[in-house]
Amino acid sequence: MSFLKKLAGDTVLYGLSSIVGRLLNWLLVVVHTRVFEQPRLLSDNAQLYSWVIPLNVLYTFGMETAFFRYGSKKENQNEYFNIILTFIILLGGTLSTLFILGATPLIEALGYPGKERLIVWLAIIIAVDAICAIAFVKLRAQNKARRFVKIKLASIFINIGLNAFYLIFCHNILNGVFLPDWKEFAARFYNPSIGPDYIIWANYVASMITLLLLWKEFVGYRFAFNWEKLKVVLKYAYPLLIMGLAGAINLTADRLMFRELLPDGFYTGQSTDDAFSIYANVYKLSIFMTLVVQAYRYAADPFFFSKMGDKNSPGMIALSTKWFTIACVVLWLVVSLNLDWIGLLIGSTYRDGLPVVPILLLANLFIGIYGNTSIWYKLTDKTHYGTYITIGGMLITVVLNLILIPQMGYIGCAITFVISSFLMVAACYYFGQIHFPVPYETQRILLYLLVAGGLILLNSYVRFENLALGVSLHLLQCLLFLVFIYFLEKKNFSKFKAI
Repeated sequence: MSFLKKLAGDTVLYGLSSIVGRLLNWLLVVVHTRVFEQPRLLSDNAQLYSWVIPLNVLYTFGMETAFFRYGSKKENQNEYFNIILTFIILLGGTLSTLFILGATPLIEALGYPGKERLIVWLAIIIAVDAICAIAFVKLRAQNKARRFVKIKLASIFINIGLNAFYLIFCHNILNGVFLPDWKEFAARFYNPSIGPDYIIWANYVASMITLLLLWKEFVGYRFAFNWEKLKVVLKYAYPLLIMGLAGAINLTADRLMFRELLPDGFYTGQSTDDAFSIYANVYKLSIFMTLVVQAYRYAADPFFFSKMGDKNSPGMIALSTKWFTIACVVLWLVVSLNLDWIGLLIGSTYRDGLPVVPILLLANLFIGIYGNTSIWYKLTDKTHYGTYITIGGMLITVVLNLILIPQMGYIGCAITFVISSFLMVAACYYFGQIHFPVPYETQRILLYLLVAGGLILLNSYVRFENLALGVSLHLLQCLLFLVFIYFLEKKNFSKFKAI
């Protein structure tokens, strides 16, 4: 079981950039929702970033996983790095040029006329991030986790620093909160009339600097368009692209469809843009789960690919899935029970959307389990199964959103996400057991989910006027749940101590 220690260690290391870094990034939600108290002011940002998610998938074209498949061996890395990066540069350059040329009709179609600059910035950001993604995957393949972490964190701190400079320092100076003598200085950098646009501008600057920080990974790069080898890579990556696009739409369909489907006046005193912005910003509270999932995937993908053909790999997958799920269930419970004080971090005008957070956390938990169980079709080169499952999930998401958003608003979005995510896990498990049997501890995993879910549901009906009392009782329940896990897994903990 020493593999589990290595996997956990890599997960923690990558988590420094993923969990810690993006957690700091999440704190920007606190800034944004307090600086821009009217939710509609952040509507355009939320809408555009919803489109960025599927576009990121399109720009990377499944090449991150493809690099692990064909460039995992040291003797092949440089050759496939050149081939894959050349393809990504050509694809990203073409797509971004088209978006920039069509910025005006695109921004008008989205309902935000006069903001073409946002399309231009985002088109460049996505292309640059796709190039950086291939460099980062090279670092992962070479087990250069420390360099990976340093650059990721640098990018995040640059983005946070710029947000703080524009939206806290300059914004408050021009509003007369402090340093009145500095107004002329602040006015050179910050225009209050386009305040929310600086969120995307900060992202743009951070992406460009990240590209520069990765310069060592591009040393020795040569333009290489080897069609015969690229064709093989594309054949492997294409199903991953379709799967990724379907998955991205599955994740973002609620926000892409919300403004069109929500009836006017559905929420009293709120416009459609207000309601959309509230949902999009409280959605970010579910990022806690996403961060754990992403950090784990950074470590798990290269690890399990390196174990291809190992007869013990099914047992390793089962064991890692159980402990991964336990970690996610604990996180789901802790965040959901403590929303009474976590919710205070965001602006008061956005807190009406907090009831959707536990549902969204559960949906992201299922997405994490799906990512873990889906390793079977990547290892067996049966990626077309992932395509079918993810497209099925996307269709379910679209249909349920069409039905539930007009009836239930953003609660309907969250319920749709949970249902589609769970069905994807069930389908992946079913087909996986046929083609690549893995001895998952399914009953134990379901028990943890049901107990945690019962506690969350029970607490949703109880409100404490005394915040300190409520927080204390919620933390006590979380502690008791950990004790419950300990007694059920006591034998396994003993094994870990013996390693």
